[in-house]
Amino acid sequence: MTLYDIFLSPFADFGFMRRALVACLCLALGSGPIGVFLMLRRMSLMGDAMSHAVLPGAAIGYLIAGSLSLTAMGLGGLIAGLSVALLSGLVSRTTVLAEDASFASFYLTSLALGVLIVSLRGSNIDLLHVLFGTILAIDENALMLIGAITSITLVILALIYRPLVVECFDPGFLRAVGGRGLLYHILFLVLVVLNMVASFQALGTLMAVGLMMLPAAIAQLWCRSLAAMIGVAALSAAISGYLGLIASYHLEFASGPTIIMTAAILYGLSILFCPSGLVRRMIRLPHLAG
Repeated sequence: MTLYDIFLSPFADFGFMRRALVACLCLALGSGPIGVFLMLRRMSLMGDAMSHAVLPGAAIGYLIAGSLSLTAMGLGGLIAGLSVALLSGLVSRTTVLAEDASFASFYLTSLALGVLIVSLRGSNIDLLHVLFGTILAIDENALMLIGAITSITLVILALIYRPLVVECFDPGFLRAVGGRGLLYHILFLVLVVLNMVASFQALGTLMAVGLMMLPAAIAQLWCRSLAAMIGVAALSAAISGYLGLIASYHLEFASGPTIIMTAAILYGLSILFCPSGLVRRMIRLPHLAG
């Protein structure tokens, strides 16, 4: 078997592999930067909660369409995710509950409701598709939706980049100078939900956050500047998608979990070999000996 057969032939021979690869690249460009900002804002676990919040809407979209229509399920997931994000923010600002506790409550309710809806009208196979995704079943309409979400994400991030960075590191300063921190926070939550919907199309609700947080963690291990972190996060997400698709094709593994496991392997290697990694700490440098 040649290198061409291993790394290029699957995409040259099969249209569904090409669509899956394009979807992975789009997700990398959109989800990578979002994951970095989630991490900087200490909202990593909230991102996981938001990925489950889209499940009831996706389940309702599935029931209305009568099939695993990614477009209908994506629209339903978008409405459900935005509803949970806005309701969680409203509850945290009108009660004594912190925002993370509010998100956790809505996330558990959404997850249970979504699984209940699918199990009432669908089969176990349908439930597995909703929970774990069907990236190899991405059609042209779903691919256009993912591409549109990525484009919107990059444009809005470019427009609100400076105030969003300030709001991440010093929200008190932004309030002191009259900045509209709440507006930027809401816009950021909308972007998170949009990218969860895009990731859900490919990776399912349980792993939608995978291409956000693992590449962001990899980037933080290797980089110190924000711009470099965003670039490395997007690049590592793209590499994970490509290598994951290659591995799933040749080993006949499920594509979504294989992509996430590839990102996890890159994360493990980064822990070992990054500038402050375990290997560097275990090896005593000659000029420090004695």
